[in-house]
Amino acid sequence: METHTTPYPEREIWFLTGSQGLYGEDVLRQVAEQSRAICEMLDGNAKIPVRIVWKPVLTDAESIRRLCQEASASGGCVGVIAWMHTFSPAKMWIAGLTALDQPLLHLHTQRNLSLPWPSIDMDFMNLNQAAHGDREFGHIESRVGVHRKIVAGHATDPRVVGRIAAWARAAVGRHASRTLRLARFGDNMRDVAVTEGDKVEAQLRFGFSVNTYAVNDLVTVVDEVEDKAAATLAAEYLESYDVVPALRSDGVRHDSLLYAARIELGLRAFLTEGGFTAFTTNFEDLGGLRQLPGIAVQRLMADGYGFGGEGDWKTSALLRTMKVMGAGLPGGTTFMEDYTYHLGPGEPRILGAHMLEVCPSVAAERPSCEIHPLSIGGREDPVRLVFNAAPGPAVVVGLSDLGDRFRLTANTVDVVTPGGPLHRLPVARAVWKPRPSLAESAESWLLAGAPHHTVLSSAVDTETLTDYAAMAGVELLTIDETTSTGQLAKEIRWNAAYHRLAQAL
Repeated sequence: METHTTPYPEREIWFLTGSQGLYGEDVLRQVAEQSRAICEMLDGNAKIPVRIVWKPVLTDAESIRRLCQEASASGGCVGVIAWMHTFSPAKMWIAGLTALDQPLLHLHTQRNLSLPWPSIDMDFMNLNQAAHGDREFGHIESRVGVHRKIVAGHATDPRVVGRIAAWARAAVGRHASRTLRLARFGDNMRDVAVTEGDKVEAQLRFGFSVNTYAVNDLVTVVDEVEDKAAATLAAEYLESYDVVPALRSDGVRHDSLLYAARIELGLRAFLTEGGFTAFTTNFEDLGGLRQLPGIAVQRLMADGYGFGGEGDWKTSALLRTMKVMGAGLPGGTTFMEDYTYHLGPGEPRILGAHMLEVCPSVAAERPSCEIHPLSIGGREDPVRLVFNAAPGPAVVVGLSDLGDRFRLTANTVDVVTPGGPLHRLPVARAVWKPRPSLAESAESWLLAGAPHHTVLSSAVDTETLTDYAAMAGVELLTIDETTSTGQLAKEIRWNAAYHRLAQAL
């Protein structure tokens, strides 16, 4: 069967079907046919971003254990979907579930959508008994203590497909974070608390590796970029953006554009050579760089790299993970920072930006390529892309280290058009109305101890984030239209008790 193309051609989710030998070969043949049909329905749905790969029906403990071990060791498998087509005695699944080191989705479904009432007999009942076969499986999942997502309904139901798709994106994100290598150019900003964190614990929890490199190691690569290559990339800038006259080929600042291109080429070369998919910079530690990287960082983010300013490796890793989760979806994902408020008149809003580094994947219009002074960093004026973020629903997410655990905090927001022209603010920016209100959102965010560096995404939704947090075993606080500060305070206290009790002694 020809299936749709996916944004993750090298990633697979394995479809496992449980049964037993009691029913005989004829029934098992029908089980295999029907489970393959369900798998093909999912694999053929364009909303599901990975291949769903059918595996032969499982009827004994050894084959279950072996397949779960194979899934865990596979470089391409990022998760498994399990469905008990008939009654599959769950003690057979104990060894397999305890060996499984992949996200698990328990699909509670059946092949037929409607019951053929006049023709139902015991043969039909014996073949189509997921209603209680999955309950047996659900019991052993709880008994073993397996983290899983449960989705109930027919494979043609858009709600079912949407929930599986969100989980699949989270599973790919988990795989990306477990294999992520992050390069920090210099340390984090001096005296800042929220950009600190336990890198060893982060690698244990999320899987990503974080290491520091001297800025001048990067400068060496930047200085080796050939003039012709820099000129070619600068010409690409001229075609892709509305470049201000001073930066054009005959402009007085064209040399700055060429150097910005040189930084991008050097950064790409360094990251590619080292196998890095995320990085950080710090305006306090620029070594021999003539500019703070601006357009280079923005374009690398647009290509899927994670980034964090001021050495913020946690936000950089989170951005890379969410870039992967949102691949192929409409909208964009970017590094962000809450800057200032509009408290009235009208509905309160937040103006977010950063010094330079906002990803053009969220842009509402063709970006302008500009050059302006930067009052910090002590270097030449940096080149950057300037634009407004496109209006629409989005989520703002932060990752913080609380000392005894990591916490994800997510706030659903509505990005809106700025309340007026921003001619004197020459940076990329986003304006949004946080849910449920600015006051409740800000109070809740501060109560959570969430960071000021965040990831803004109009591509990734809260269900995907919820699934990812469960896979990583990390706390997630969601601030949305249902949130009250008082209730969130209770949730934080409950979560603290749970996570401390759940830690290994």
